[in-house]
Amino acid sequence: MMKQTKVLELQSETLDQIYTHAMVEFPDECCGIILSDGAREFVRECRNIQNERHAEDPDTYPRDARTAYLIDPNDLIRVHKEAETQNRPIKAFYHSHPNHDAYFSEKDKADAMAWDEPVYPGAAYIVVSVYDREVKTVKAFAWSEANTDFVEVHIYAKPHV
Repeated sequence: MMKQTKVLELQSETLDQIYTHAMVEFPDECCGIILSDGAREFVRECRNIQNERHAEDPDTYPRDARTAYLIDPNDLIRVHKEAETQNRPIKAFYHSHPNHDAYFSEKDKADAMAWDEPVYPGAAYIVVSVYDREVKTVKAFAWSEANTDFVEVHIYAKPHV
């Protein structure tokens, strides 16, 4: 594996919002998107519709929201429109792992890929580990051209200004 060089800089307020979202949604996974205009970050909580899909079609969606997430397509469309009209590109996606460690699972990787290419090559993927409504760890992963894979990257929390 190649040396890790990328750092994901996030405002500490952004991390606080993500942690709160993860704790509120516990024991289900939360999910959301971070937009940035270069100076500010905007956390957009999304609705996890995994339980709905699981209830409708358990063969196609065997997991429920305690171990999986699916961003509501309407939320994704809304965030894309904001990104385009407000010039706030997608900086990162996030989701939580209730009662599990923070890692980028094979399912996470598969969901982030299309035709062996990352869907959002410039975006990071943040995973928050939450045990009993308490955040234990947070990790971030980003696409590495050199590795042709997602690799863990360091998160630098910029202090409150």
